[in-house]
Amino acid sequence: MALNLNQKKDVVAEVSAIAGKAHSLIAAEYAGTTVEQMTAMRKKARETGVYLKVVKNTLAARAVEGTDFAVAQDSMVGPLLYAFSTEEPGAAGRLIKEFAKGNDKLQPKLVVVEGQQYGPAHVEVLASLPTLEQALGMLARVLAEPATMFARAVKVVGEQQGGDAAAAPAEGEAQAEPA
Repeated sequence: MALNLNQKKDVVAEVSAIAGKAHSLIAAEYAGTTVEQMTAMRKKARETGVYLKVVKNTLAARAVEGTDFAVAQDSMVGPLLYAFSTEEPGAAGRLIKEFAKGNDKLQPKLVVVEGQQYGPAHVEVLASLPTLEQALGMLARVLAEPATMFARAVKVVGEQQGGDAAAAPAEGEAQAEPA
């Protein structure tokens, strides 16, 4: 069913608002994908912070004008599904990679991150990025490591300099009490 002018403006405004705050974009050909597969992909997209939309390429090109994703306007050709990562950069990559495994009809065509357009092979790189929780865990380990190393060094030095020194005053104190 064809959209009227107001509906087209609404679609462009919606996609433009998402594109303005998204971290990455993956466009994938979806022709031949079943309704069940698309429904499952949309459900997973909502759960993982990915905005998934099938929209005419001319409307998508207008929607990304003035954003980091404008570099992909000339590559928006054919029936494409647009996946914008809204919460973390790798979310759309993980989603497309996961669903492309079970569906050979879903083929990534382009990836855009921070104003740079990449080929379909870059989906693997994007999918391998850590989630926010994983990145925070890695940061916490990196920040805790110097303190851990310092504590170990202090313990080793203390053991080397007077491992028995701690026991000697305790004995000395015990002898002082009876007197």
